Amino acid sequence: MSHPLSKNYSFPTIAPSILAADYTRLGEDIKACTEAGVSWIHCDVMDGHFVPNISYGSLVVEAARRSAPEGFLDVHLMIYNPDRYINDFAKAGANLITVHVEADPHIHRTLGAIKELGLYRGVAINPGTPLTAIEELLPEVDLVCVMSVNPGFGGQKFIQSSLQKIERLITWRKHMDLNFLIEIDGGAGPGNVEDIAAAGTDVIVAGSSVFGANDKNEQIQKLFQKAIIGSSNLT
Repeated sequence: MSHPLSKNYSFPTIAPSILAADYTRLGEDIKACTEAGVSWIHCDVMDGHFVPNISYGSLVVEAARRSAPEGFLDVHLMIYNPDRYINDFAKAGANLITVHVEADPHIHRTLGAIKELGLYRGVAINPGTPLTAIEELLPEVDLVCVMSVNPGFGGQKFIQSSLQKIERLITWRKHMDLNFLIEIDGGAGPGNVEDIAAAGTDVIVAGSSVFGANDKNEQIQKLFQKAIIGSSNLT
């Protein structure tokens, strides 16, 4: 089944993570992405407790919204007690808020609160967490984010077994007659985007591989092309 977002966006898509951007020129970096055809901007929010790093809060998400007024802001909360902050990120301009199953003891309630705010809902899962931990939540979400690195830092090596989770999620989605999107976050770049897309991934987060490139436009086009090639090989 097609997802409601498919009316406005084509999948697979590349979602640059501004975690890897140059914060002295964040607006310029985001504009470079949107001018290259990017419609999804990924915002990784870290609290220094759930993950061993601190990134930024709702003010940076608000700045991203101003820099990409027509963009889709995909806000990934790698924080404990996310229900305390979803209102702030909604006001900042988030379109989708993703929370971690490992970080929220009342995740069903949080997902409901996100829906009440009129936003899309996502659930994220770490590499060491079995998919069964989110099985009961699948009817309640619009997106599943599979972490393909251990969260907390950018530039890590892709965990290859993440592709098996993607394939299992596709099977579950079909058997359960659901339409959630599948996102992969961590370690994606020109060398593996084709394989990631071929596994059936809808949204591919890319940070260092985009913002670390000398020519962002050229790199983004390369990533899009490889994703399209990969998805054409999807069985």
